[in-house]
Amino acid sequence: MSAGTTVVVLIAAPSGLRGHLTRWFVEVAAGVFVGDPNPRIRDRLWTILAERIHDGQAVMIEPAATEQGWSARTAGRDRWAPVDFDGLTLMARPRQNGQSWRPTNEAKENGMIT
Repeated sequence: MSAGTTVVVLIAAPSGLRGHLTRWFVEVAAGVFVGDPNPRIRDRLWTILAERIHDGQAVMIEPAATEQGWSARTAGRDRWAPVDFDGLTLMARPRQNGQSWRPTNEAKENGMIT
């Protein structure tokens, strides 16, 4: 992959949205798109994805000046959310009760972990 490679994953996307992405990306598997659009096109595509995803889910992994070399954007319902954890981007799963993730000291309270 090149330094400018962008990956988009769509889950339960409305009809037509996948076809719209094939103008700039190659669909390498069902709902997984890979391409190298410039930042202006990428930002415009994300605006369209976020507006049209409705009950589905969209994730965009794009190049960024971070330690990992990439950043993530998410949109839709019941989506995993990118969380900064000491400079690293981790993905937090949605909780069943609708609460958002927040850091705790649960691991330190476990006697098995030192």
